Amino acid sequence: MESWDVAVIGAGIAGASAAAELAALGARVVLLEREAQPGYHTTGRSAALFTVTYGPPVIRALSRASATHFNAPPDAARPHPLLRPRGALFIARADQLDALDALAAELGTAAQRIGQAETLAHLPILRPDYIAGALLDPVAADIDVDALHRQYLRTLAAQGGELRTNAPVLGLSRDSSGWKIETRAGAVNARIVVNAAGAWADEVAGMAGVAPVGLEPRRRTAVLVSPPAGHNIERWPMTVDIDERFYLKPDAGKLLLSPADETRSPPCDAQPEELDIAICIDRIQTAFDLPVQRIDHKWAGLRSFVADKCPVAGFAPEAPGFFWLAGQGGYGIQSAPALARLAAALVLGRPIPDDITAQGVTAAALAPHRQALAA
Repeated sequence: MESWDVAVIGAGIAGASAAAELAALGARVVLLEREAQPGYHTTGRSAALFTVTYGPPVIRALSRASATHFNAPPDAARPHPLLRPRGALFIARADQLDALDALAAELGTAAQRIGQAETLAHLPILRPDYIAGALLDPVAADIDVDALHRQYLRTLAAQGGELRTNAPVLGLSRDSSGWKIETRAGAVNARIVVNAAGAWADEVAGMAGVAPVGLEPRRRTAVLVSPPAGHNIERWPMTVDIDERFYLKPDAGKLLLSPADETRSPPCDAQPEELDIAICIDRIQTAFDLPVQRIDHKWAGLRSFVADKCPVAGFAPEAPGFFWLAGQGGYGIQSAPALARLAAALVLGRPIPDDITAQGVTAAALAPHRQALAA
Protein backbone atom coordinates (compact mmCIF):
# COMPACT_ATOMS: atom_id res chain seq x y z
CA MET A 1 0.00 0.00 0.00
CA GLU A 2 1.30 3.45 -0.94
CA SER A 3 2.39 5.74 1.89
CA TRP A 4 2.30 9.52 1.88
CA ASP A 5 3.12 12.23 4.36
CA VAL A 6 -0.27 13.87 3.88
CA ALA A 7 -3.53 12.78 2.23
CA VAL A 8 -5.83 15.71 1.46
CA ILE A 9 -9.49 14.78 1.01
CA GLY A 10 -11.33 17.05 -1.41
CA ALA A 11 -9.85 18.77 -4.48
CA GLY A 12 -11.91 21.96 -4.44
CA ILE A 13 -10.09 25.22 -3.89
CA ALA A 14 -9.49 24.49 -0.17
CA GLY A 15 -7.97 21.07 -0.71
CA ALA A 16 -6.09 21.95 -3.90
CA SER A 17 -4.49 25.07 -2.40
CA ALA A 18 -3.54 23.31 0.84
CA ALA A 19 -2.12 20.32 -1.04
CA ALA A 20 -0.03 22.63 -3.23
CA GLU A 21 1.32 24.57 -0.26
CA LEU A 22 2.12 21.38 1.64
CA ALA A 23 3.97 19.95 -1.36
CA ALA A 24 5.87 23.22 -1.78
CA LEU A 25 7.06 22.84 1.84
CA GLY A 26 8.47 19.40 1.05
CA ALA A 27 5.66 17.04 2.07
CA ARG A 28 4.69 14.06 -0.09
CA VAL A 29 1.02 14.72 -0.80
CA VAL A 30 -1.83 12.82 -2.40
CA LEU A 31 -5.03 14.72 -3.18
CA LEU A 32 -8.19 12.58 -3.21
CA GLU A 33 -11.31 13.74 -5.07
CA ARG A 34 -14.67 11.95 -5.08
CA GLU A 35 -15.74 13.31 -8.49
CA ALA A 36 -14.34 12.79 -11.97
CA GLN A 37 -13.04 16.36 -11.99
CA PRO A 38 -11.75 18.56 -9.17
CA GLY A 39 -13.82 21.55 -8.17
CA TYR A 40 -17.10 20.11 -9.45
CA HIS A 41 -19.22 21.27 -6.53
CA THR A 42 -18.79 24.62 -4.74
CA THR A 43 -15.54 25.80 -6.36
CA GLY A 44 -16.85 25.31 -9.88
CA ARG A 45 -20.08 27.18 -9.10
CA SER A 46 -18.68 30.27 -7.42
CA ALA A 47 -19.32 33.87 -8.47
CA ALA A 48 -16.11 34.79 -6.72
CA LEU A 49 -15.14 38.36 -5.96
CA PHE A 50 -11.97 39.45 -4.23
CA THR A 51 -12.76 42.07 -1.64
CA VAL A 52 -11.51 42.84 1.85
CA THR A 53 -14.92 44.28 2.79
CA TYR A 54 -16.93 41.04 2.61
CA GLY A 55 -17.35 38.44 5.35
CA PRO A 56 -16.62 38.10 9.09
CA PRO A 57 -13.50 39.83 10.47
CA VAL A 58 -11.30 36.71 10.27
CA ILE A 59 -12.30 36.23 6.61
CA ARG A 60 -11.46 39.84 5.82
CA ALA A 61 -8.10 39.39 7.55
CA LEU A 62 -7.35 36.25 5.54
CA SER A 63 -8.43 38.07 2.39
CA ARG A 64 -6.05 40.94 3.12
CA ALA A 65 -3.28 38.41 3.60
CA SER A 66 -4.23 36.82 0.26
CA ALA A 67 -3.93 40.07 -1.71
CA THR A 68 -0.24 39.61 -2.51
CA HIS A 69 -0.94 36.27 -4.16
CA PHE A 70 -3.87 37.58 -6.16
CA ASN A 71 -1.97 40.67 -7.31
CA ALA A 72 1.31 38.96 -8.15
CA PRO A 73 2.42 39.48 -11.76
CA PRO A 74 1.79 36.61 -14.20
CA ASP A 75 4.50 34.01 -14.56
CA ALA A 76 5.02 30.66 -16.29
CA ALA A 77 2.69 28.88 -13.88
CA ARG A 78 0.04 31.58 -14.22
CA PRO A 79 0.21 33.34 -17.59
CA HIS A 80 -2.85 35.51 -17.00
CA PRO A 81 -3.82 37.82 -14.11
CA LEU A 82 -6.08 36.28 -11.47
CA LEU A 83 -8.03 39.51 -10.88
CA ARG A 84 -10.06 41.79 -13.09
CA PRO A 85 -11.26 45.16 -11.73
CA ARG A 86 -14.94 45.16 -10.78
CA GLY A 87 -15.75 47.21 -7.67
CA ALA A 88 -18.50 46.44 -5.21
CA LEU A 89 -21.51 48.47 -4.07
CA PHE A 90 -23.38 47.83 -0.83
CA ILE A 91 -26.75 49.51 -1.24
CA ALA A 92 -29.40 50.52 1.29
CA ARG A 93 -32.98 51.72 1.29
CA ALA A 94 -33.96 54.53 3.67
CA ASP A 95 -34.97 51.98 6.32
CA GLN A 96 -31.57 50.24 6.01
CA LEU A 97 -29.35 53.27 6.59
CA ASP A 98 -28.53 52.24 10.15
CA ALA A 99 -27.07 48.99 8.80
CA LEU A 100 -25.13 50.97 6.19
CA ASP A 101 -23.77 53.27 8.92
CA ALA A 102 -22.68 50.27 10.99
CA LEU A 103 -20.84 48.67 8.07
CA ALA A 104 -19.21 51.97 7.13
CA ALA A 105 -17.90 52.35 10.69
CA GLU A 106 -16.61 48.79 10.68
CA LEU A 107 -14.84 49.01 7.32
CA GLY A 108 -13.29 52.45 7.81
CA THR A 109 -11.22 53.53 4.81
CA ALA A 110 -11.72 50.23 2.97
CA ALA A 111 -15.03 51.54 1.58
CA GLN A 112 -16.33 54.97 0.60
CA ARG A 113 -19.75 56.33 1.53
CA ILE A 114 -21.51 57.68 -1.59
CA GLY A 115 -24.90 59.29 -2.15
CA GLN A 116 -27.78 58.47 -4.44
CA ALA A 117 -26.57 60.37 -7.50
CA GLU A 118 -23.11 58.77 -7.50
CA THR A 119 -24.63 55.36 -6.83
CA LEU A 120 -26.90 55.72 -9.87
CA ALA A 121 -23.93 56.78 -11.96
CA HIS A 122 -22.22 53.49 -11.10
CA LEU A 123 -25.37 51.43 -11.73
CA PRO A 124 -27.99 53.30 -13.76
CA ILE A 125 -30.66 50.57 -13.60
CA LEU A 126 -31.11 51.05 -9.85
CA ARG A 127 -34.53 52.50 -9.10
CA PRO A 128 -34.04 56.04 -7.68
CA ASP A 129 -36.91 55.63 -5.24
CA TYR A 130 -35.33 52.43 -3.89
CA ILE A 131 -31.80 53.60 -3.13
CA ALA A 132 -30.99 55.97 -0.25
CA GLY A 133 -27.27 55.41 0.15
CA ALA A 134 -24.37 53.11 -0.61
CA LEU A 135 -20.82 52.09 0.22
CA LEU A 136 -18.34 51.63 -2.60
CA ASP A 137 -15.39 49.26 -2.47
CA PRO A 138 -13.45 50.52 -5.49
CA VAL A 139 -10.75 47.84 -5.45
CA ALA A 140 -12.97 44.75 -5.42
CA ALA A 141 -12.19 42.50 -8.38
CA ASP A 142 -13.46 39.43 -10.17
CA ILE A 143 -11.42 36.30 -9.49
CA ASP A 144 -10.55 33.92 -12.31
CA VAL A 145 -11.50 30.91 -10.20
CA ASP A 146 -10.55 28.34 -12.81
CA ALA A 147 -7.09 29.84 -13.29
CA LEU A 148 -6.50 29.99 -9.52
CA HIS A 149 -7.63 26.39 -9.08
CA ARG A 150 -5.53 25.11 -11.98
CA GLN A 151 -2.51 27.01 -10.69
CA TYR A 152 -2.65 25.12 -7.41
CA LEU A 153 -3.13 21.78 -9.16
CA ARG A 154 -0.12 22.50 -11.41
CA THR A 155 1.97 23.45 -8.38
CA LEU A 156 1.01 20.20 -6.65
CA ALA A 157 2.06 18.16 -9.68
CA ALA A 158 5.30 20.11 -10.15
CA GLN A 159 6.24 19.40 -6.52
CA GLY A 160 5.71 15.65 -6.93
CA GLY A 161 2.19 15.47 -5.48
CA GLU A 162 -0.56 13.42 -7.03
CA LEU A 163 -4.24 14.08 -7.74
CA ARG A 164 -6.58 11.10 -7.80
CA THR A 165 -10.11 11.59 -9.07
CA ASN A 166 -13.05 9.17 -8.84
CA ALA A 167 -11.69 8.35 -5.39
CA PRO A 168 -14.49 8.87 -2.84
CA VAL A 169 -13.44 7.98 0.69
CA LEU A 170 -15.10 4.77 1.89
CA GLY A 171 -13.40 4.38 5.24
CA LEU A 172 -10.76 5.83 7.56
CA SER A 173 -8.84 4.04 10.28
CA ARG A 174 -5.76 4.80 12.32
CA ASP A 175 -2.91 2.76 13.75
CA SER A 176 0.55 3.50 15.07
CA SER A 177 1.87 4.36 11.59
CA GLY A 178 -0.86 6.83 10.72
CA TRP A 179 -4.08 6.74 8.73
CA LYS A 180 -5.38 4.20 6.25
CA ILE A 181 -7.80 5.74 3.76
CA GLU A 182 -9.99 3.38 1.79
CA THR A 183 -11.19 4.82 -1.50
CA ARG A 184 -12.92 3.49 -4.58
CA ALA A 185 -9.61 3.96 -6.39
CA GLY A 186 -7.71 1.90 -3.82
CA ALA A 187 -6.26 2.38 -0.34
CA VAL A 188 -3.48 4.71 0.74
CA ASN A 189 -1.60 5.29 3.97
CA ALA A 190 -0.75 8.75 5.24
CA ARG A 191 0.77 10.11 8.41
CA ILE A 192 -1.71 13.02 8.35
CA VAL A 193 -5.19 13.41 6.85
CA VAL A 194 -6.47 16.87 5.86
CA ASN A 195 -10.25 16.91 5.75
CA ALA A 196 -11.08 19.46 3.04
CA ALA A 197 -14.23 17.67 1.91
CA GLY A 198 -16.46 20.74 1.85
CA ALA A 199 -20.10 19.89 2.52
CA TRP A 200 -19.08 16.30 3.23
CA ALA A 201 -16.45 17.19 5.89
CA ASP A 202 -18.54 16.10 8.88
CA GLU A 203 -19.33 12.82 7.12
CA VAL A 204 -15.62 12.20 6.49
CA ALA A 205 -14.92 12.94 10.15
CA GLY A 206 -17.56 10.41 11.17
CA MET A 207 -15.77 7.69 9.19
CA ALA A 208 -12.66 8.46 11.22
CA GLY A 209 -14.49 8.44 14.56
CA VAL A 210 -13.92 12.19 14.91
CA ALA A 211 -16.59 14.41 16.45
CA PRO A 212 -18.33 16.69 13.93
CA VAL A 213 -17.85 20.46 14.05
CA GLY A 214 -21.52 21.11 13.29
CA LEU A 215 -21.04 21.92 9.63
CA GLU A 216 -24.18 23.18 7.89
CA PRO A 217 -24.23 23.05 4.08
CA ARG A 218 -26.55 25.74 2.72
CA ARG A 219 -27.80 26.04 -0.82
CA ARG A 220 -27.21 29.23 -2.79
CA THR A 221 -29.06 29.89 -6.05
CA ALA A 222 -27.84 31.88 -9.05
CA VAL A 223 -29.20 32.70 -12.48
CA LEU A 224 -27.89 34.41 -15.60
CA VAL A 225 -30.10 36.82 -17.54
CA SER A 226 -29.55 39.18 -20.46
CA PRO A 227 -28.79 42.81 -19.60
CA PRO A 228 -31.26 45.54 -20.53
CA ALA A 229 -30.90 46.95 -24.04
CA GLY A 230 -28.83 50.08 -24.48
CA HIS A 231 -26.53 49.55 -21.48
CA ASN A 232 -22.82 48.73 -21.40
CA ILE A 233 -22.56 46.57 -18.29
CA GLU A 234 -18.80 45.90 -18.48
CA ARG A 235 -17.89 48.43 -15.77
CA TRP A 236 -20.87 47.90 -13.50
CA PRO A 237 -19.85 46.89 -9.97
CA MET A 238 -21.11 43.89 -8.11
CA THR A 239 -24.08 45.24 -6.15
CA VAL A 240 -25.11 43.72 -2.84
CA ASP A 241 -28.08 44.54 -0.62
CA ILE A 242 -26.75 45.76 2.73
CA ASP A 243 -28.69 42.97 4.47
CA GLU A 244 -27.49 40.54 1.78
CA ARG A 245 -30.94 39.63 0.48
CA PHE A 246 -29.75 39.74 -3.14
CA TYR A 247 -26.84 40.62 -5.36
CA LEU A 248 -26.22 41.41 -9.02
CA LYS A 249 -22.96 41.09 -10.93
CA PRO A 250 -21.90 41.32 -14.60
CA ASP A 251 -20.64 37.97 -15.85
CA ALA A 252 -19.40 37.33 -19.39
CA GLY A 253 -21.87 39.70 -21.01
CA LYS A 254 -24.80 38.59 -18.85
CA LEU A 255 -26.03 39.59 -15.41
CA LEU A 256 -25.61 37.09 -12.61
CA LEU A 257 -28.41 37.39 -10.06
CA SER A 258 -28.87 35.70 -6.70
CA PRO A 259 -31.35 35.95 -3.82
CA ALA A 260 -28.37 35.25 -1.52
CA ASP A 261 -30.32 32.31 -0.11
CA GLU A 262 -28.88 30.08 2.59
CA THR A 263 -31.23 27.10 2.65
CA ARG A 264 -30.01 24.18 4.75
CA SER A 265 -29.26 21.12 2.66
CA PRO A 266 -27.70 17.70 3.04
CA PRO A 267 -24.40 17.27 1.19
CA CYS A 268 -25.40 16.74 -2.44
CA ASP A 269 -25.09 17.86 -6.04
CA ALA A 270 -27.16 20.97 -5.35
CA GLN A 271 -29.79 22.05 -7.89
CA PRO A 272 -31.80 25.29 -8.02
CA GLU A 273 -35.45 25.31 -6.97
CA GLU A 274 -38.08 27.30 -8.84
CA LEU A 275 -39.29 29.08 -5.69
CA ASP A 276 -35.80 30.44 -5.01
CA ILE A 277 -35.54 31.62 -8.61
CA ALA A 278 -38.90 33.39 -8.34
CA ILE A 279 -37.81 35.06 -5.08
CA CYS A 280 -34.60 36.15 -6.75
CA ILE A 281 -36.34 37.79 -9.69
CA ASP A 282 -38.85 39.52 -7.41
CA ARG A 283 -36.15 41.01 -5.17
CA ILE A 284 -34.02 42.11 -8.13
CA GLN A 285 -36.90 43.72 -9.98
CA THR A 286 -37.96 45.57 -6.84
CA ALA A 287 -34.55 47.25 -6.65
CA PHE A 288 -33.62 47.46 -10.34
CA ASP A 289 -35.30 48.43 -13.59
CA LEU A 290 -34.45 45.07 -15.13
CA PRO A 291 -37.12 43.30 -17.17
CA VAL A 292 -36.39 39.56 -17.06
CA GLN A 293 -37.87 37.85 -20.11
CA ARG A 294 -36.17 34.52 -19.58
CA ILE A 295 -33.52 32.75 -17.55
CA ASP A 296 -30.48 31.95 -19.67
CA HIS A 297 -28.87 29.65 -17.13
CA LYS A 298 -29.53 28.60 -13.53
CA TRP A 299 -27.59 26.65 -10.95
CA ALA A 300 -27.03 26.19 -7.23
CA GLY A 301 -24.08 25.41 -5.01
CA LEU A 302 -23.48 24.58 -1.38
CA ARG A 303 -21.76 26.98 1.03
CA SER A 304 -20.82 25.24 4.29
CA PHE A 305 -20.71 27.06 7.63
CA VAL A 306 -20.13 26.35 11.29
CA ALA A 307 -22.01 28.35 13.92
CA ASP A 308 -19.80 31.47 13.89
CA LYS A 309 -19.40 31.41 10.07
CA CYS A 310 -15.61 31.37 10.37
CA PRO A 311 -13.38 28.66 8.87
CA VAL A 312 -12.18 25.63 10.78
CA ALA A 313 -8.47 24.86 10.41
CA GLY A 314 -6.64 22.73 12.94
CA PHE A 315 -6.04 19.25 14.30
CA ALA A 316 -8.90 17.38 15.94
CA PRO A 317 -7.91 17.15 19.60
CA GLU A 318 -9.21 13.59 19.95
CA ALA A 319 -7.60 12.16 16.79
CA PRO A 320 -3.85 12.69 16.25
CA GLY A 321 -3.05 13.44 12.62
CA PHE A 322 -6.60 14.39 11.61
CA PHE A 323 -6.66 18.00 10.40
CA TRP A 324 -9.81 20.00 9.67
CA LEU A 325 -9.95 22.46 6.76
CA ALA A 326 -13.62 23.29 6.33
CA GLY A 327 -16.40 25.80 6.92
CA GLN A 328 -15.18 28.51 4.54
CA GLY A 329 -18.78 29.40 3.67
CA GLY A 330 -19.03 31.70 0.67
CA TYR A 331 -15.56 33.14 1.21
CA GLY A 332 -13.32 30.19 0.35
CA ILE A 333 -12.01 31.49 -2.97
CA GLN A 334 -11.03 34.98 -1.80
CA SER A 335 -9.31 33.69 1.35
CA ALA A 336 -7.74 30.54 -0.14
CA PRO A 337 -4.15 31.74 -0.64
CA ALA A 338 -3.65 32.80 2.97
CA LEU A 339 -5.72 30.01 4.51
CA ALA A 340 -3.79 27.39 2.53
CA ARG A 341 -0.45 28.73 3.72
CA LEU A 342 -1.73 28.90 7.28
CA ALA A 343 -3.07 25.34 7.12
CA ALA A 344 0.12 23.97 5.59
CA ALA A 345 2.17 25.56 8.37
CA LEU A 346 -0.07 24.11 11.10
CA VAL A 347 -0.14 20.65 9.50
CA LEU A 348 3.66 20.52 9.43
CA GLY A 349 4.10 22.04 12.88
CA ARG A 350 5.55 25.32 11.66
CA PRO A 351 4.75 28.90 12.68
CA ILE A 352 1.97 30.68 10.85
CA PRO A 353 3.58 33.03 8.28
CA ASP A 354 4.25 36.50 9.66
CA ASP A 355 2.22 38.33 7.02
CA ILE A 356 -0.87 36.36 8.11
CA THR A 357 -0.40 36.88 11.84
CA ALA A 358 0.19 40.58 11.09
CA GLN A 359 -3.46 40.72 9.99
CA GLY A 360 -4.56 39.43 13.39
CA VAL A 361 -5.21 35.82 12.42
CA THR A 362 -4.47 33.25 15.12
CA ALA A 363 -4.61 29.47 15.26
CA ALA A 364 -7.04 29.71 18.19
CA ALA A 365 -9.54 31.70 16.12
CA LEU A 366 -9.76 28.85 13.59
CA ALA A 367 -9.40 25.85 15.91
CA PRO A 368 -11.98 23.03 15.73
CA HIS A 369 -14.48 23.10 18.59
CA ARG A 370 -13.20 26.59 19.51
CA GLN A 371 -16.56 27.52 21.00
CA ALA A 372 -16.22 24.71 23.53
CA LEU A 373 -12.62 25.70 24.26
CA ALA A 374 -13.69 29.29 24.94
CA ALA A 375 -16.54 28.31 27.26
